[in-house]
Amino acid sequence: MNMLDEKIKNSFSNESLFKSPDIYRIFSGFNLPSFIKDWILKKYTNDEGCIDIDGIKTFIEQHIIAKDTKLRGALINDRSERKFLARIIIEPDIGAQQFKFSIPETDIKSNEALIPRSLVKNHKELLGGETWGVIQVRYVPPLDKKKGYIEMVDFKPFQPYKVEMEYFREKRKHFSIEEWIDVLIRSMEYNPEGFDSLEQKMTFICRLLPFVEGNLNFIELAPKGTGKSYLFSNLSKNAWLVSGGTVTRAQLFYNLNTKQPGIFHHYDLVAFDEIETICFGEEAELQGALKNYLESGSFTVGNYKGSSSAGLVLLGNIPLSELKRPISNRYFSNLPDFFKSSALLDRFHGFLEGWKLPRINENMKLKGYALNVEYFSEILHSLRLAPEYPNVINELLNIPKNADTRDTKAIVKLTSAFLKLLFPNVTSPSYLSKEDFKLYCLDPAKRMRKIIKEQISMIDPEFTDTIPDIGIR
Repeated sequence: MNMLDEKIKNSFSNESLFKSPDIYRIFSGFNLPSFIKDWILKKYTNDEGCIDIDGIKTFIEQHIIAKDTKLRGALINDRSERKFLARIIIEPDIGAQQFKFSIPETDIKSNEALIPRSLVKNHKELLGGETWGVIQVRYVPPLDKKKGYIEMVDFKPFQPYKVEMEYFREKRKHFSIEEWIDVLIRSMEYNPEGFDSLEQKMTFICRLLPFVEGNLNFIELAPKGTGKSYLFSNLSKNAWLVSGGTVTRAQLFYNLNTKQPGIFHHYDLVAFDEIETICFGEEAELQGALKNYLESGSFTVGNYKGSSSAGLVLLGNIPLSELKRPISNRYFSNLPDFFKSSALLDRFHGFLEGWKLPRINENMKLKGYALNVEYFSEILHSLRLAPEYPNVINELLNIPKNADTRDTKAIVKLTSAFLKLLFPNVTSPSYLSKEDFKLYCLDPAKRMRKIIKEQISMIDPEFTDTIPDIGIR
């Protein structure tokens, strides 16, 4: 172990674990996100860091459903109850006044599986959407001309950590800023030594910004193989990745037929992956709804008015030259026509230059100590709601009176997100040097917003490529 390994292990003794590619091979064949894998690993790792491989294998055999498991037949055949840890999708049916569910890894579909109202009453996670938990199911045979069905008998939500922010903030003080950036990268499951520079590392951790700041929207264009999809689909159960297919207003905001809120209602952020492959239904209607939502965090569908703090992230590919630079200086030409409206693009707060990141290679695979992904994801979620940071930002920033409001909002949001990520222990301006605040928070925020303005000005001459001269008090 190197010095950083020792520091992470000693500072976060209960929240960290040793990771290596060899260890994770034990989960081969199971479609598990990182926060589930880490929880299992931690459960079978002793205080000396030794892993009980046989214990993990037994746990997986007894409690994890393998992909494409034929569960229906087994339940019908032996009429016994089954208990396991799984991802489930809940679909409330207004017409039938029932809560249906499906288990994606098995052959259990929502048209044949029900959750008792008494169980829903005790667990808000079962009101709708996707969740992870320990579930117990059984087969209920036909009775009085009613068809047989699968019933959820018991449910325990997957929530292994209760985060204490003061504890986390205190531990952050043990690390220098350079060490802490490496801790963040390790907790994203990558080896910081695989990056060539501090600039690359800062670019990489920008992907965490919408996890810690509500209603933060950004665009990342990068060549294939830089790890975009993996992060947004594995890091947190509070993120939703849309990959291909058709996206509608009902899916995102509110379904008038089922009377149920959409994806934005259930998650901290929604990422559109491979944005060029996604189709959009009722484009004019959806585009108008997105403009309003990205501006204010609220939306109206029919007579329903809703709000959410979920940010929107666009992830797309971009062709590069031999010098690893975009072939065209018009980056947004790679977006689908749906997103080429200057008014819509202006609602995105920042742009991430993904071509500055290295392609994922063997040297970037982590072998060392890092924060448990489930703990880390809960920390990110808690930072979104922490009340101290807006006051720090307001006291430190000097905003010109004539500054464009939308630009100012974008820069403040991005600056706040950098502050939460890099200096979570700072709850007062006196705890942070102005030089560090400018270098690690304000300057990168302004760069990310500047690119948005430059690109929009190439599309619409009504927009200038300038941003407000926001400085430090």
